Amino acid sequence: MKFHIPADVPEKKVAKYKKNLKTATNNSGHLMLFAGDQKVEHLNNDFYGKEIPLEDNDPEHLFKIASKAKIGVFATQFGLISSYGRDYKNIPYLVKLNAKTNIIPYAKKDPFSQAWLSVSDVVAFQKSSALDIKGVGYTLYLGSEHEHEMLKEAAKIVHEAHLNGLLAVLWIYPKGNFVKDEHDPHLIAGAAGVGAALGADFIKLKVPYTKDGTFDPKLLQEVTTAAGRSGVLCEGGAKTDEKAFLTELYEQKSIGKSRGNGTGRNIHQRPLKEAIKMAKAIYAITSEDATVNEALKLLK
Repeated sequence: MKFHIPADVPEKKVAKYKKNLKTATNNSGHLMLFAGDQKVEHLNNDFYGKEIPLEDNDPEHLFKIASKAKIGVFATQFGLISSYGRDYKNIPYLVKLNAKTNIIPYAKKDPFSQAWLSVSDVVAFQKSSALDIKGVGYTLYLGSEHEHEMLKEAAKIVHEAHLNGLLAVLWIYPKGNFVKDEHDPHLIAGAAGVGAALGADFIKLKVPYTKDGTFDPKLLQEVTTAAGRSGVLCEGGAKTDEKAFLTELYEQKSIGKSRGNGTGRNIHQRPLKEAIKMAKAIYAITSEDATVNEALKLLK
């Protein structure tokens, strides 16, 4: 695959950027992002409860999975990487720079999520820790009354990541009092276009639904086209049946032309051995061109 190199990546950082992109995507340009940022975003709802294994309540469960499974990058907060990084140096990391809890309902107050740290902080940490940090991530909420501040911060983060040869992944979710349907295909395509305008390498987006709330992979085509050279990553959502999840993943890629996924709960809400197998199956479809049947065999 021919890899696009953004013009704001300095010549002396091109080799580093290309290495990060190629190794994170298995030379495919398709990124399997293991999402481990929900400790803040969803508090403990995703890690403790009925049908969730007790081991998932321990943050180290995420690192055990990421260290033993095939993944593109493991995205989580700086503090967790700092706490566990010395014991899990083989993991390809993506540092999530911002996060907010879900305590305040969107109906009460429009969301606003600012960066906790800078790209410079991540670069310094990468040098001092020698960890395999491939990029940074940032969430912004379109439609929020605070979107202008998040847009400005996102633009700066993407540019500074490129200046240092790092990948930049944006989570872009329309949320707030003026957003009536966050799964509206046309609105999601608009979010994809914003991600392209910000220069993101990959954009993690909601999955577009039909008016009756079902998934149609053809709806993704407007989204992926609007994203231009930025790769669309579909969110994984709540844990569901393995075959149904992998089939949708395959259709997102083969029909909708997505370039990856950001999956958390469908991986980590399982005992370690099962989680590792599920991650490998997702990676096989995403970055190894596997069929659904080939991926299902990895679960056995």
